[in-house]
Amino acid sequence: MSIIASGGKNLYGARVGVLMLESRFPRIPGDMGNAETWPFPVLYKVVRGASPDRVVRHRAEGLGNAFLDAAAELVRLGADGITTTCGFLSLYQDELTRHCGVPVATSTLLQVPLVQRLLPPGKRVGVITISAASLTPDHLRAAGADPDTPVVGTDGGREFTRVILGDEDRLDVDAARADLLDAADQLLTRHPEVGAILFECANMAPYSRAVQERFRLPVWDIVSFVTWFHAGLRPRAFPPPG
Repeated sequence: MSIIASGGKNLYGARVGVLMLESRFPRIPGDMGNAETWPFPVLYKVVRGASPDRVVRHRAEGLGNAFLDAAAELVRLGADGITTTCGFLSLYQDELTRHCGVPVATSTLLQVPLVQRLLPPGKRVGVITISAASLTPDHLRAAGADPDTPVVGTDGGREFTRVILGDEDRLDVDAARADLLDAADQLLTRHPEVGAILFECANMAPYSRAVQERFRLPVWDIVSFVTWFHAGLRPRAFPPPG
């Protein structure tokens, strides 16, 4: 029996297309922008002019068409789904889904409603963000999340926010980890009802294990989200029983 292959794409085997901010800060293993993070191939597209500061602190003003065009290019190349490297891009969720014609997962914040449903009565999901000063109820609502979700930022830390939003080319990984641990401690002190932690920022996943082990709570991040997203785009094949 002949095997018939179907075409129509430029590239094959990479189901997820990633819209990248234009940056130079270190992307260590576990960071979304480090290709070695993923157990599957991905397609990357840098959105020119989309600096971390512009996207986070200025709501990606003037960049809407650039993100739409970049997403459409990834789809033309062969992506079956689109995601991004910044949780603040939840503001563009509806625009991108209308424009792309494929599933879109702009932000790890889209996990908030699901994680909330997993928790026992009286427990809440809490969010750690790179900039609590910039994360607004609009960002949460755009992700389908409760705008009153507890949020704490790494803004006051010694390393993480400064390096990422300042787009510096050196990162003290231990200091960045300490910032995430401090933010989690602050979140749980302010909101003892928090029963799970979710990282808004796509650069925080390298520190998820440290936070989970210190505070003994589940932690969800962009890697858990995009891994789930990819599983729907390319379900695992199982051998027939025998």
